[in-house]
Amino acid sequence: MNVTTPHTPTTVRTFAQQLSSTRRGARLARLLAVAEFRAWEVSPSVAERAEHIVAELAANATLHGRVQGRDFRLELRSEPATGLLRIAVTDARGDRFPSPSADFTTLPDAESESGRGLLLVTALADRWGTEPYPPSGKTVWAEVFPRLSSGAPDDRSA
Repeated sequence: MNVTTPHTPTTVRTFAQQLSSTRRGARLARLLAVAEFRAWEVSPSVAERAEHIVAELAANATLHGRVQGRDFRLELRSEPATGLLRIAVTDARGDRFPSPSADFTTLPDAESESGRGLLLVTALADRWGTEPYPPSGKTVWAEVFPRLSSGAPDDRSA
């Protein structure tokens, strides 16, 4: 007798939206992401961290990645089987790449009005990085996994 184990289909959820490279576009990116996280029933701890990451990456895209007349793109990906939530923001400035290996542990001057965004992304994301987006842009991505009570990523699914 052949017995098969029930297979639960794994649904990967995705969302993508072009947004204007303005403060309003960055705010809308955060609001759209929050709505998707709720619809996808992402755990509150992951959703809260991801919301802050979206806000920072979208703000950076509009401030540092802006090219007149060009939008930025927000992409979200949720893998419920592993709990992974991936955030990617693509802008038109491929000549300015942030580096995940840079020293984001040193705080900027107290008087400085900027310089804390990637410090927050580094603290909130489990991983983040950059990649070119041809012909002339870049994508900054971050991944968030559920965390155990110790604050470490939950590796049980690996």
